[in-house]
Parts: sequence; structure tokens; C-alpha cells
Amino acid sequence: MSDVLENLTRVLEARKSADPEKSYVASLHAKGLNKILEKVGEECTETLLAAKDAEHSGESRAVISETADLWFHCMVMLSNLGLSSKDVLDELSSRFDLSGLEEKASRSK
Repeated sequence: MSDVLENLTRVLEARKSADPEKSYVASLHAKGLNKILEKVGEECTETLLAAKDAEHSGESRAVISETADLWFHCMVMLSNLGLSSKDVLDELSSRFDLSGLEEKASRSK
């Protein structure tokens, strides 16, 4: 599974410096972090709406598609900040020996 994230990370890094007229990713980077964050927020809202629709309809295709869009734009955000999916996966991995309640409580300290 992480092969997909690793491959996407490489593609995003390569496209970061591409021609903004020819690459969607490059165009986002050219517009700056605020535009990227706007897209993350937009995709988050679309994901939430799709999840609510899926709860009522039982159809999950839209929520999967919107979640993929959200993850993609989150990865563009990470790339813009000099981070990658590996950083997030490492953080998630470090939480395996904690209960969710313990982990959450540790963040407020």
C-alpha cells in the first residue's frame, strides 16, 4: 500500500518544478500554500458530504473518490512544506503502542 504513496510522492516532487501551464501540481505550487490549503478544505468538505450521502444511500464510490482527492491535495500540501507521506506514516506508526485515548491526552500536554 505504501508503494502507491511513495510513487505519488516522487511524482509530486517531480511536478513541483514543472511548467505551471502544463502541470496541475505545478500550478498549485505556483499559486502558493494558501491556494493549496483552499483545495484541501474544498476536498475535505466534498469528502464529508459524500460520506453523509453514502451513509444514507449505501453507495460508497463517491466517498472513495473524494477521499482520494483529499489525500492527493494533502500530499501536495505536505510537498509544499517540504514533508512527505513518509513523515505522516512514521507518525502513525509511532502511535501503534498507544491507546487512542492516551495518544489524544498526550497532545494536550
